[in-house]
Amino acid sequence: MIIGIIGGTGELGSGLAKAWARAGHHVVIGSRSRDKAIGFAETLGLGVTGTDNAEAARAADIIVLTVPFSNHAATIAEIRDAAQGKIVIDATVPLVPPKVSVVQLPAAGSAAQIAQQLLGNGVRVVSAFHNVGAAKLHVQGRAECDVLVFGDDKEARNKVVELAGAVATRGIAGGSLANSAAAEALTSVLIWINRHYKVAGAGIAITGLGDANSA
Repeated sequence: MIIGIIGGTGELGSGLAKAWARAGHHVVIGSRSRDKAIGFAETLGLGVTGTDNAEAARAADIIVLTVPFSNHAATIAEIRDAAQGKIVIDATVPLVPPKVSVVQLPAAGSAAQIAQQLLGNGVRVVSAFHNVGAAKLHVQGRAECDVLVFGDDKEARNKVVELAGAVATRGIAGGSLANSAAAEALTSVLIWINRHYKVAGAGIAITGLGDANSA
């Protein structure tokens, strides 16, 4: 599978790139600057390649959006045509500096719902990876936390649950795309916890599932 990570030169995007490349996927990272993406991909190794955002989206079987909320709409406009018919995983959190430890969800409900509106019905948007500490991906290769996965298309959602299992403890289906608001809001809570307890990369774990199928 070819995974295109839009915003792949950032901390989360590059951490996911490393983890999925180690799991045997071909990863293409995208950036607004093609040269920057190519150079950065070389530092990652593991067969990761780089190009501009639009080309990364065209090359990918699955697209992953890991950009700041301030660039969310503009980046979606760049990849919209290339994303048609594909799964787009949106990891965007609607943080509003400087108060990033305070929940400030958009009027539309969540970043993921905005993405679905902008991309249109030809794209299956799935929301995930909001609460994964990027530093853990870089240092450990896998984050010791559960990944909540939301989407209206069951097949697409289950595919992302599977992909999450390669980069974290496990992926867990969390229901419809509208439910993404819970995980997006939780990011601000985790940022507050990190600061208050002077830790890095606090995560979540869902108890009580046992050996149940997480999809």
